[in-house]
Amino acid sequence: MDPLNPLLPALGFGMVATFMTLIMTRRLAPMVALIVVPAAFGLLAGHGLDLGPMMLDGVKKIAPTGVMIMFAILYFGLMIDAGLFDPPVRRLLALVRGDPVRVVVGTVVLAVAVSLDGDGSTTYMVTVAALLPLYARLGLNPLIMACLIMLSSGVMNLTPWGGPTARAAAALQVEAADLFLPMLPAMAAGIGFLLLLAWMYGRRERARLGVLALTPRDPASEAAGVTVSTDPGARRPDRLWINAGLTLVLLATLVSGLVPLPVLFMAGFAIATLVNYPRSDDLRARIAAHAPNAMAMVSLIFAAGVFTGVLSGTGMVEAMPRSLLGLIPPELGPYMAPITAALSLPMTFFVSNDAFYFGVVPVLAEAASHYGISKAAIGSASLVGQPFHLLSPLVPSTYLLVSLAGVEFGDHQRFTWRWAVATCAVMAVAAALAGVFPVRG
Repeated sequence: MDPLNPLLPALGFGMVATFMTLIMTRRLAPMVALIVVPAAFGLLAGHGLDLGPMMLDGVKKIAPTGVMIMFAILYFGLMIDAGLFDPPVRRLLALVRGDPVRVVVGTVVLAVAVSLDGDGSTTYMVTVAALLPLYARLGLNPLIMACLIMLSSGVMNLTPWGGPTARAAAALQVEAADLFLPMLPAMAAGIGFLLLLAWMYGRRERARLGVLALTPRDPASEAAGVTVSTDPGARRPDRLWINAGLTLVLLATLVSGLVPLPVLFMAGFAIATLVNYPRSDDLRARIAAHAPNAMAMVSLIFAAGVFTGVLSGTGMVEAMPRSLLGLIPPELGPYMAPITAALSLPMTFFVSNDAFYFGVVPVLAEAASHYGISKAAIGSASLVGQPFHLLSPLVPSTYLLVSLAGVEFGDHQRFTWRWAVATCAVMAVAAALAGVFPVRG
């Protein structure tokens, strides 16, 4: 913490809280709040013209994500226009028999399976592309989809190749497997809770909407015109298999990590245009159709870079977690493991995973060692808050999720936060019962 500015922790927490209040009450658009709020609090922290370089540094760091998201939106938009997802949606409708319960429960199953690669952006792009047309066709609430996909990704992000576990292992100098394997029962409990939550919401949606009577051999399914494309003139049914093959290759390359994501989607978009819309006028029309979504999303991402740049450049990101550590009285030392699990929710929400795992977790582990609590126990406990972490305005992939799902960021947070806290609580209790970390040292 800057000794010349002891108010940095309060300013940091105030900045995030102000941003959250403004967007959740819809008093400011998220893009505007992400720029105005950090600028105001940066001035309050005593900075002036140096805020510009801080903001630019944040934008530079997030620029590859913005490029990837823009071309991903354009690519999947072209595939939707061309009709790639029309046949799968018809088959899915037949498989779920128009039952909202099956669709919503299947959302968790699909998200968990896709999340095995450990990358949130991949999970969101694949699952939303597959499920959003189905949700739209049945009239299901897309906030349910966004909630379940994000929380499933948060639970599965604890795999050894996921970011949080790797960071915690490196910071504590332990094997990633020593953190991950004991957490398997907690992860299973988290997934079980999400399946129960999905079943509950599915029942609620079934009561609201009923069951859509479509079967694969029912003539009504053809007459209903179950399509995803919004422009009939843009459909390319004769190139279905070419588009399917291109998309499978793109997703396989994405999962393999052989090519940087921005380059991958730029190349995929270029090839997709040559296959489907080689004429300039057709391509211009397709880009114009999807430009509003792409522009809204990319501008939000770059604005988030301004927010994180100021948070980091002013020193707030280091001051905030250390101020919280100072609030823990010595008599609570034997309870450092559950305290770490509880702190992982607000800590990873207000600051980045890097700041928490490399700056805070080692301090917690050192304090816990005086009470006979192992580094591995503290490391595992520190992973509990990951489902809640993904709701943070500092997580770029969450902006991708809400953009693809067509929901507002603030609406998503209001809808999801209580279930994110509940998921973390279920995982913490399961981990404690399984002996992953002691309740009292």
